[in-house]
Amino acid sequence: MTIGNISFPQYPVFLAPMEDVTDIGFRLLCRQMGADLVYSEFVSSDALVRGVNRTVEKLEVCDDERPVAIQIYGKFVEAMRDAAQIVVEQAHPDILDINFGCPVKRVAGKGAGAGMLQNIPLMLEITRAVVDAVPDTPVTVKTRLGWDQDHRIIVELAEQLQDCGIQALTIHGRTRSQMYTGEADWTLIGEVKRNPRMHIPIIGNGDITTPERAKECFERYGVDAIMVGRATFGRPWIFKEIKDSLSSVASGNSLPFVGPQPHSVASLKTPVAPNPSPIGRGVDTLTPDWKLNVLKQQVLTSVERLGEYRGILHSRRHLAASPLFKGIPNFRETRIRMLRAETTKELFDIMETVKPIVNCEL
Repeated sequence: MTIGNISFPQYPVFLAPMEDVTDIGFRLLCRQMGADLVYSEFVSSDALVRGVNRTVEKLEVCDDERPVAIQIYGKFVEAMRDAAQIVVEQAHPDILDINFGCPVKRVAGKGAGAGMLQNIPLMLEITRAVVDAVPDTPVTVKTRLGWDQDHRIIVELAEQLQDCGIQALTIHGRTRSQMYTGEADWTLIGEVKRNPRMHIPIIGNGDITTPERAKECFERYGVDAIMVGRATFGRPWIFKEIKDSLSSVASGNSLPFVGPQPHSVASLKTPVAPNPSPIGRGVDTLTPDWKLNVLKQQVLTSVERLGEYRGILHSRRHLAASPLFKGIPNFRETRIRMLRAETTKELFDIMETVKPIVNCEL
């Protein structure tokens, strides 16, 4: 599979763009865990054009995380066009992605993100303007099945977006009205992929939480790539888990694809743990100790970038959501202490007290 001049291995797995989550530190960690492509937090075109510092900071990119995509959103053609040019000039991303899928009220309710699903002519006008504004950078789109259950328009919309010149399309298997509730419906994603008029890569997104589900999505729906979002919270190693599972698919032990076979076969390499880091060398991967140290590395990366207090705050949602701690008896009080910790030493000391229990439980 290729997007522009970027080639990906067979069965690529991408990190989804997520606000307040996919900053440069987390992107780097997920790349080290095996993600084939990482996306920035979404960037407001209006704020970027106005030069808002917090928004401009989101354009920070480093070579170690490439290939990397930066995602922009907005509802005004001129602002989206200008923002696209600013992103390319300042950050030189490998891919520029347009967000037509964010369902939250402060975005979709104002007509941007998934709100564009109620104004398809404007969506297409914006897409054409962005593609024309950055001719040397691949432009992609991420969107949903439609606005609600009665308007699941993605099959027709996919063709229209392709005609605008985008080079890949990511589809989240929910409507805007579903938000993040219910189960993602991949049937229409598969229908888009099977459409003989579609020739750009189709990336499937929604409820990929296990290696088994990742493998099923490739085999049953024939997508060119999958994108993992909320399942990465407190579990960046999910990319390695998926890659290890898909290695058997790459060896030929898989069901027939519904759609066209990927263009090439590439070996799936085991990601190297960050170094220097508490993960260390010579440690078996995917053990409870290793996973705990990955979470510590995530905290240290945030602290290094944001300072101790803000870095710990930024890491809390991952610690609270980590499956590493699920099933531990009477863990509530320990979790509360972890989330209240104000220094790295205090937090790591608490995590060390959990280590024997985690090893025993898992």
